Amino acid sequence: MSQPKSDTTGRIAVVGERELAIGYNLLGIEDTFITSGEEASKIIQDLFSSGNYSLIIISDIVRSSLPAIFRKKIEASIEPLVIFMPALEGNIQEESISVLAKRVLGISIPSS
Repeated sequence: MSQPKSDTTGRIAVVGERELAIGYNLLGIEDTFITSGEEASKIIQDLFSSGNYSLIIISDIVRSSLPAIFRKKIEASIEPLVIFMPALEGNIQEESISVLAKRVLGISIPSS
């Protein structure tokens, strides 16, 4: 039996480094948080449990600072959907994008 859909507002939150947060803020996303480490973990837990967001975007750098149990919980979540953005510095590896597509979309992107 499927669970009824909650009344999320369709809001989007972004948590991560300055470049990531500012980029999404420029696109019109108001709920952006420039943070890292333990503070980021607290903010993400609050956002996740609030029921106010349908999408939470988190940088990969912040992802690595999350407690393992909580990280597994949000990785499996569909509502809100939590996605992890690769670091904006250096080269974004193809593997990161294909792993993201597999987890979020359920499709495999073959490597060239």
